[in-house]
Amino acid sequence: MARKQNDDLLIEDELAAAFLNDDDDMVSEPQQSAQPDPNNWNDAEEDLPGQLAVDVFETEERLIVKARTPGVNKEDLDVSISDGILTITGTLSSGDDTSATNWHIQECYWGEFSRTLALPVAVKEDEVGAVLKDGVLTISFTKVKQEQAKKIAIQ
Repeated sequence: MARKQNDDLLIEDELAAAFLNDDDDMVSEPQQSAQPDPNNWNDAEEDLPGQLAVDVFETEERLIVKARTPGVNKEDLDVSISDGILTITGTLSSGDDTSATNWHIQECYWGEFSRTLALPVAVKEDEVGAVLKDGVLTISFTKVKQEQAKKIAIQ
């Protein structure tokens, strides 16, 4: 999501809260002038993909990853896993193909987003299910059972 360095993330807006942006961690280059031009507020922004916010938790048998993806069609989502690394990518389309010439407020994120994370426990990568319902993507993995430590008798 492209936004200025000092913009606030509006937590109240479900769509804005669902997609995080890590550009606040980037060091910005010094500005050419002390006063930004209010007519060109969008010119200095970079097009960076949004980062999908996730919840990861486990039950006795399963590891669950949940992500809020309101407005995203399942055809626009790609979920993959390889060697314990989960990758979720997608595109959020505004559905409006008109090209705006003068933005007044732009708080909603439209475009590509992604998230890659290492799963915290071993899972069976061939025993996974993904469901998109009511704007929430839920990915459920079967955990690999860890062997209990066996007592070794000393002779």
